[in-house]
Amino acid sequence: MNYCRYLNLTSLSRQPSPIRVLTGIMQQAPPTMISMAGGRPNPNLFPIKGVSISLRDGTTVDIEPSLVQKGLQYSATPGLNEMLDWVKILQKDVHNPPTLNSSDVDKQLDMLIIPGSQDGLSKAFEAFITEKDNILIETPTYSGTLAIVKPMRSNLLSVQTDKHGIIPSHLRKILSKWSPEDTKDPKSDIPKILYCIPNGGNPTGHGLTLERRQEIYQIAHEYDLLIMEDDPYFYLQNRQPYIPSFLSMDVDGRVLRFDSFSKLLSSGMRVGIVTGPKAIINRIALHMQASVVQTSGMSQVLLYTILERMGLNGFKEHVKNVASFYQQQRDHCLTSAEKHLKGLAEWYVPECGMFLWMKLIGIPDSYKLITEKAREKEVLFVPGNAFMLNSEEPCPYVRASYSESSPEEMDMAFERLASVLREAK
Repeated sequence: MNYCRYLNLTSLSRQPSPIRVLTGIMQQAPPTMISMAGGRPNPNLFPIKGVSISLRDGTTVDIEPSLVQKGLQYSATPGLNEMLDWVKILQKDVHNPPTLNSSDVDKQLDMLIIPGSQDGLSKAFEAFITEKDNILIETPTYSGTLAIVKPMRSNLLSVQTDKHGIIPSHLRKILSKWSPEDTKDPKSDIPKILYCIPNGGNPTGHGLTLERRQEIYQIAHEYDLLIMEDDPYFYLQNRQPYIPSFLSMDVDGRVLRFDSFSKLLSSGMRVGIVTGPKAIINRIALHMQASVVQTSGMSQVLLYTILERMGLNGFKEHVKNVASFYQQQRDHCLTSAEKHLKGLAEWYVPECGMFLWMKLIGIPDSYKLITEKAREKEVLFVPGNAFMLNSEEPCPYVRASYSESSPEEMDMAFERLASVLREAK
């Protein structure tokens, strides 16, 4: 793997911040080390001395004072050691990446604690994309990703999906314009990046089958693609064991995986993980050094304390309960959709996640209908054009989220939508 071919000139030009390097050294230093090098504020002036958190099971946890002090102070960009150690155990246990102990230093697996997977995606795209680059992206796709890549003036190549995610034959069809040999030509415009959401696709709720994942990985191997595996809904899968991730089959070191705790423990803490080859992780860390500096220390401390208290088995049990809840929510949503929208809309059963993706029958474009007429009837959905590469084109789809609404609210929402659709006929 020649990782330099995926990185743009800006990323390749970045150098480690001397101050950030010193912060990392201080984090590893013995207590006897005297430092007059950093610009760290004196922690004795911080008004926060201790932190106690109340959990839903009725217990109260006092966070260790030493951890609180670490959380309040500057820390190394990759993350607090305690948090990094915990997620390394998690990733090894759940995904067991083949490159974990690779002898190739650049290819060797590494991790970075990021302020939410959205920010990690942004930093990665900033490191990869040069104007007019061809980027492979599943469609429809996450609107937050589109908000990142559209202003970068790249050519977004739409890879078709169905209820099982990316269609491998369409991916291969797009790439047939080029030869695998073109990857060796620095002047070639052959795509280098493939972006996908393998589980609980946002907005579609689709899930890639194991067979498709294996075929897509093989195509990526042939065309030397770097796979950006954006997988915040991984633990919401409705099956055990989980369908193996791209990371778990990554013998080449060509997968950059984005995990999030937002759907599992807290969305407001803004903590995620990016896992992948050290050569790429290091570059994303340099982009962080020039912007957010680090993920919130207090968020890491809070999250680590909860995870450590749960233990690995406790975490697994917790996410099973979370997945079970969303499966029940999905079923309630489908029942209400069948009751009120049959003959007015089409949909398939979401594999997992939080969303129902519906095509409105006889409605060429859902935008005004949803933003005006539906709003007048006090019901909100997201028009489908928000998830399309060209948001100006008519789109008959809408996304409904079933994560927070009660069964009664979902029933009422679809009843109101049905009324809007009948009036539009």
